Amino acid sequence: MECLGGNGVVETSVMPRLYREAPINAIWEGSGNVQALDVLRALAKEPEVLERWFAEIDPAAAQSAVLKRAVDQLKAGFSGGKDIEYGARGLVEELGLCFQAATLLQNGDPAVAEGFIASRFGARQALYGGLPENVDIAAILARALPEQY
Repeated sequence: MECLGGNGVVETSVMPRLYREAPINAIWEGSGNVQALDVLRALAKEPEVLERWFAEIDPAAAQSAVLKRAVDQLKAGFSGGKDIEYGARGLVEELGLCFQAATLLQNGDPAVAEGFIASRFGARQALYGGLPENVDIAAILARALPEQY
């Protein structure tokens, strides 16, 4: 509610329906753990997918030492051995975060990319909207509210 205000409950948009249907996704697609295990199963069947994924991410990771470290840790996690299933959920989450960061670096606003990377891989923030002190918040706000900056 803090982020979306009344958009999640006022029936003037699609958001209330999405909120009502969200619990069904977990039943339909399986729990997060099952989905993460499905990703591992798919990667075991076609390991070249993971190689291509890293090939796509590596150029962007070269632009950020923090992202590079996260990608290197992810590579180590996938080469961890036979008990990889125990960390499946964390590995799949890191796949998503690394891809988001790489996409922002390649196609997004530099200040937004740096803020995302700092908050997801540097000093992780437990609260939505929490950012480390070294993020250029003025640049992010100027991008979001150009008429005020």
